[in-house]
Amino acid sequence: MEGGARAVPDYELLELLLFRSIPRRDVKPLARELLDVFGDFNRVITASPERLADIKGIGDAVITDLKIVEATAHRMARAKVMQRHVLSSWDALLDYCHTVMSHRETEQFRVLFLDRKNVLIADEEQAQGTVDHVPVYPREVAKRALELNASALIIVHNHPSGDPTPSQADIAMTHRIHQALEPLGIALHDHLIIGQSKELSFRSANYL
Repeated sequence: MEGGARAVPDYELLELLLFRSIPRRDVKPLARELLDVFGDFNRVITASPERLADIKGIGDAVITDLKIVEATAHRMARAKVMQRHVLSSWDALLDYCHTVMSHRETEQFRVLFLDRKNVLIADEEQAQGTVDHVPVYPREVAKRALELNASALIIVHNHPSGDPTPSQADIAMTHRIHQALEPLGIALHDHLIIGQSKELSFRSANYL
């Protein structure tokens, strides 16, 4: 309470969470095992319930509490970008994308829908995939943009490998979406690939 979140290392923060889920037990060994298995605090709380349940000592109460923490983190990060001008809140937008996507073990494809003033009006997950592929349907993206009366989009997906370098499939998919949107007068502002600690902007890297 005195030092704030930055004063508490990952393993101690995880211990505090586990202590509330599993009272009257030394949870230090369990916290250490979770960090050893998943790598860091973020990967622990974003791990799938099935993988968490594989750890001895992790029951429904722990999984529920970890998922509540994850949902809270996502909600707080999202609140900083929704209904705000994208360019003036770009850093917050990147933080949100990293919070939601950078620690996932499979690829996820999201679309951020913008109005005529480049205000973010909707953020939707369009598809989930495997560790290195996610199915994307440009017509569905365009159809949803029309339903929301969006004037522009930013598409986002993650690379579970941690390296945000685009593949040829990523580049081809981006161009297909651009071609589907262009006749409708809907702009594709950017395609962001989220890695573990950094991201790549197609616009900044001259892919768009």
